[in-house]
Amino acid sequence: MSVTKLTLSADKDLIRQAKKLAAEEGTSLSSMFSRFLQAVLRERRKSEPIGPMTRAATGLGKLLAGKDYREVLTDALMEKYGL
Repeated sequence: MSVTKLTLSADKDLIRQAKKLAAEEGTSLSSMFSRFLQAVLRERRKSEPIGPMTRAATGLGKLLAGKDYREVLTDALMEKYGL
């Protein structure tokens, strides 16, 4: 992963608090900022709209009463591989 230096501006008190928090967490301000942005982007990707093909396929299969999708998947794989 390539790293590029970035200069940011913020309120002095906010910077002081951020440096204190980073020190308490045993990390750098740069690392903490990177992890924050990754978390925000991860959440944003979760809320992206579902594509039309996926939306059309949603709900095509129904689970048997009393079974969750993991049990159905496990049963199908066991049957497929003769276990």
